[in-house]
Amino acid sequence: MNVVFFLLAFTAFAMAAWAEATGGSGAMAALAESTLKAAEGAVPLALGLIGVMALFLGLMKVAEAGGLVRAIARLLAPVLKRLFPEIPDGHPALGAMVMNMAANILGLGNAATPFGIRAMEHLERLNPHKGTATNAQVLFLAINTAGVTILPTSVIALRAGLGSGNPAAVVAPTLFATLVATLVAIAAARLLQRWSPQPDAPPLAPDTAICAEDMVPPAPGWACALALAVVVGIIPLMVFKGEALGHWIVPGLVVGLLGFGLMRGVNIYEVFVDGAREGFTIAVRIIPYLVAILVTVGMFRASGAMDLLLAPLGRLTAPFGMPAEALAMAGMRSLSGSGSFGLLASYLRDPSMAIDGATAILLGTIYGSSETTFYVIAVYFGAVGIRRIRHALAAGLIADVAGLLAAVAACRLLYP
Repeated sequence: MNVVFFLLAFTAFAMAAWAEATGGSGAMAALAESTLKAAEGAVPLALGLIGVMALFLGLMKVAEAGGLVRAIARLLAPVLKRLFPEIPDGHPALGAMVMNMAANILGLGNAATPFGIRAMEHLERLNPHKGTATNAQVLFLAINTAGVTILPTSVIALRAGLGSGNPAAVVAPTLFATLVATLVAIAAARLLQRWSPQPDAPPLAPDTAICAEDMVPPAPGWACALALAVVVGIIPLMVFKGEALGHWIVPGLVVGLLGFGLMRGVNIYEVFVDGAREGFTIAVRIIPYLVAILVTVGMFRASGAMDLLLAPLGRLTAPFGMPAEALAMAGMRSLSGSGSFGLLASYLRDPSMAIDGATAILLGTIYGSSETTFYVIAVYFGAVGIRRIRHALAAGLIADVAGLLAAVAACRLLYP
């Protein structure tokens, strides 16, 4: 991460210096302005996360107190155990990870982040080398950067608002692209860990040892199979009825989790407030990491380096169904969530682009089938103080590329 951090800043500076030397006066001044604006924007972004984090961490606390997280961990332990053999059976990290993945599947990025941070906190308790990412943390982050998505809610809403006759046209290709990206992310994380070994693990210190009350036994096989069948059954329901059901998800989640806690005898108000308080602490903790990422990414974009890199590639890939707009969207998506959404909106508002045309659907699929890799690394690892990210960035970017190629293939097949 140190090398990437420097290269982004250095490339931007070199581009602006070259522009100044070749007669482009004002390039360095523009770069300086964008750098300061990016730094200023990190604080409002972090503060803007407080409300969302407080809400979902409060709900997560109620779910934990009522035993729901442990129950989920028991049900899906056989599946996750194969992916994360380092995590003991029934550890609460498994339940938090499932909640995070479920939120991503339903397109609830705001909910996925607090659940993911809680999972990272649990995983950090198992980490004998604080500050260095474990294999489990890297794999979990890679899965997040490529998370399977059934309902890309923001893209559907944007397309509907612009008058699309079929706003949900992106659902099927997005599901396919994210499935492919997730499989590639898992494979990349597993393969790359061989070339980026974690330090030998000493015995867990008392403060990081696993407490007996944290452990829960796995559920019976029939219960695990039933839970898996329910998850699989949700997929076609969300594909065909997702547009109508999407608005019910967040209110239903709030009422469902609070109602579950109440039935389990939890003091839901006090527990919710206690969990919500952690949202403020985490949002403040990640500000330095957001400043570092947003400043260098902002410099890279403002200097024109990204356009210079993607424009010639676009001319080469256009004959294969990947126009320059698609590359620009993919590159922006890895760097900035708000920037990529703004770029998508500008493309779809262009009168020359048919809202239900193949290119518009492809751009929406690319947005919905990838994640802001640099942002996810900054937030998830920053929340638990991870500074040595090992192969996490490489695995995330490989997943991004796989998602892009899968999105192109799916859109060419479904919307030739």
